[in-house]
Amino acid sequence: MNISGLMPPIPASPELAEPSLSAAAPASGSSGTSFKDVLSGAINEVESSRASAAESVNRFMSGEGDDLHSTILASQRADLEFQMFMQVRNKVVSAYQEVMKMQL
Repeated sequence: MNISGLMPPIPASPELAEPSLSAAAPASGSSGTSFKDVLSGAINEVESSRASAAESVNRFMSGEGDDLHSTILASQRADLEFQMFMQVRNKVVSAYQEVMKMQL
């Protein structure tokens, strides 16, 4: 069985072969964002999405104009963001536990 048709094409340029991690994870000496800032930003985004969904539900229940479609979309978006955040958190905790198991 040949699966070459399912594989993505290999980029010709070496810059496109692997994503650069310099923008996402700057060196400790540079003036980039810290892990704490990234984590708190992600928590704030999930919380604001939850608050937006709750506000949308409250507006729908009071009859102030939000239709059911947009209310359900806001609720599902908040739920998906929370689930994704929890999966990322689980991966970070798992990676931390693996690092702590390493012997020096």
